[in-house]
Amino acid sequence: MRIDATNRSSGVAGRTAVGKAGSGPAFVPAGEQGAARASSTAPVAPAAGLDAILALQAVGDFTESRRKAIKRGTRLLDLLEEMKADLLVGRLGPERLDAMVHQLTTLRERVEPEIDAVIDDIELRVRVELAKLGRFPQI
Repeated sequence: MRIDATNRSSGVAGRTAVGKAGSGPAFVPAGEQGAARASSTAPVAPAAGLDAILALQAVGDFTESRRKAIKRGTRLLDLLEEMKADLLVGRLGPERLDAMVHQLTTLRERVEPEIDAVIDDIELRVRVELAKLGRFPQI
């Protein structure tokens, strides 16, 4: 979207003599004494120790782990669908089997029991299909 014309001010209005230096104070505090001096403040205690902050950063983001687990399951299901399409055509490429073996051999994090159970079932199905074709990846 392009904006061709803008409403800009043509300039800054001039200052009056009241605001200029030497014309007298523009602000005078109320009261006879003026500003009161601040009393001493209490020392600031750290909100959390540095060790606690570093520990939280080391734990990581659970949503990231969950997203990775779902992506892994989706990728395995896609590989199974591609394998099914290859079998229907009558030819199954070895690169497809290698991709399936590679996906199974990469380590994954355990996230949530429900998600882990579904991904375990998907991995088992991939292992069964690979075993039917004579490929036995390491567990």
